Amino acid sequence: MSKDNIKKDPVLIRILKKIGIQFSMGGDRKICLLPNFYRVLIVFSVLLVAGSIGLLQYSTHPAFCKSCHIMKPYYDAWKTSTHNFVPCVDCHYPPGFRNKLKGKVQAISQVVKFVTRTYGTKPYAEIEDASCLQKGCHEKRLLKGKVVFMKGIIFDHKPHLQELRRGIQLKCTSCHSQIVIGTHIAADERVCFACHFKNMIEGEKISACATCHSTPKEDIKFGDITFNHSDFVGRGIRCKKCHLEVIEGKGEVVEERCFSCHGEPERLALIGDVEFMHRNHVTDHKVECYECHTTIKHSVKTDVEPLSYRCNICHTNKHTGSKQMYMGIGGKGVPSTPSPMFLAQVDCIGCHLVPEDKGPGVAFKGQTLEATDLGCLSCHGDGYRGIFAVWKEMVESSLAETGPKLLKAKEILDRSDKGYKNYRRAYKLYSDAKHNYDFVEYGRGVHNVDYADILLARARENSEEVISLLSER
Repeated sequence: MSKDNIKKDPVLIRILKKIGIQFSMGGDRKICLLPNFYRVLIVFSVLLVAGSIGLLQYSTHPAFCKSCHIMKPYYDAWKTSTHNFVPCVDCHYPPGFRNKLKGKVQAISQVVKFVTRTYGTKPYAEIEDASCLQKGCHEKRLLKGKVVFMKGIIFDHKPHLQELRRGIQLKCTSCHSQIVIGTHIAADERVCFACHFKNMIEGEKISACATCHSTPKEDIKFGDITFNHSDFVGRGIRCKKCHLEVIEGKGEVVEERCFSCHGEPERLALIGDVEFMHRNHVTDHKVECYECHTTIKHSVKTDVEPLSYRCNICHTNKHTGSKQMYMGIGGKGVPSTPSPMFLAQVDCIGCHLVPEDKGPGVAFKGQTLEATDLGCLSCHGDGYRGIFAVWKEMVESSLAETGPKLLKAKEILDRSDKGYKNYRRAYKLYSDAKHNYDFVEYGRGVHNVDYADILLARARENSEEVISLLSER
C-alpha cells in the first residue's frame, strides 16, 4: 500500500498513530516516529523475549513431547512409570548447560523433520550414564550392593557397570530400556538371558543358579507331594537334578538383521569382529540386544508332562562325529572334504533305511534305522551292490594300519623328556594324529571314505614324524 493510499485511510492512520507512527501532511510525505513508538517497541520486545522464554520452558515439559503423535505411546509409558515426576530433558540431555543447549539444537532439528514429514515412526534416543547417576537421581546406586530384582532375583549394579561383562562395557541403558511399549526405562530380563546363557547348549541344566536366585523358603506343593527346597539344598543337591530345559534358544546373530540398519559392504564385513561390534553397538551407542541376537528364553517348567523333555537333555551331541565326517570338517591338518552325497544334499534317511531289529523288544526299546546296500541301490542301481561292505572294509583296514604306528608314537612320547627341544612339536603332532584317528573310528569313517582316508593318512604321517623327532637324540 502506498503512502498516498495510507493517508486516505483514516482508520489505518489512527492505528498507526496509536503505535507512534505518523505521516507529515506536507508534500514530502515523511514518516514521523512519535515518542509513543519507542514505548510500544520496548513493550513488544519484552513480550517477544518473555514469550520465547516461556515457549522454551514449555518445550522442556513432558506435555510438549506428546504434542507429536508418534511420542504419545512413550509419554503414556512415562506417565505410568516410576519416573513420572522427572522431566524428559533431565534424562535425555546429560547434565550441564552445554549439553542442554546441544539438546535444544537437536530438538529443533526434530521439529523441522516433523514439519517436513521426514521423521521416522520409531523415535531413537541415547541416554548417558551421567544422566542416571547425577545428583538427586541414582548417584548412590552403585554403592547399594545387591538388590532384589523381579521374581526374587538378586542383582548387583556395581560389577555390571564397573567391570567388563563378557569383555563388554555395559551402560545403564544396556539393561534398562523401552523394548516393550507400555513400560518406560524398565529392566528387561531378556537382556540378562542373552548375556548369561549365550553359547550354552540349548536345554542345558544350569549349575550356578544361586548367582541370581535365592533358595525358596516356603513349602511347595507339586501334585500330591509337598516339599521344601531347603531340605535338598542343605544336603548339597544341585538344582539341575530337578530343573531341566530351563534354557530355550541360543541367541545367535542373524546376519540378515544387519540389513535393517546398514547397507554398506565395508560395515557388513565387520560382523565377525565381536569386540568391535559390542563396543560400537553396546558401549558407544544404544542398540538393543535383540536388534542383532535371537531371543533366549529362561524359565523353570513345573507343569511339563513327566518324561516329555527333548532327547538332548540326556543324549547330548550323539551324532556330532558322524555329521562332521559326512560334512568333511573337523579334522586336524587336513583340508575340508565334504562327501559327494552331502554336497548333493542327501540326508541321513537316504542311507539309513532298514530297521536294525524286528524282535519282541522293539515295543520297549524303540527302533533305529541302519544303513545297508539298499540305500545305495535305490539311487545308483545294481552296479553299486556290495559297495557299502567295500567301504567299511577300506576304513577298517586303514584303521588297523594306523593304530600300531600311533601306539608306537605314544610310547616314545611317554618315555621322552618334556624338556627336550622337539618334545612340544612332537606332542602337538601326536595330539592331532590321535584326534584324526578317533574321529574316523567314532565318527564312522564310512560316512565319508575319502575324508577318512585323508585323516588316517595324516595320522600315520604325524606318527612317523613323532618317532623321527624323538629318535634324533
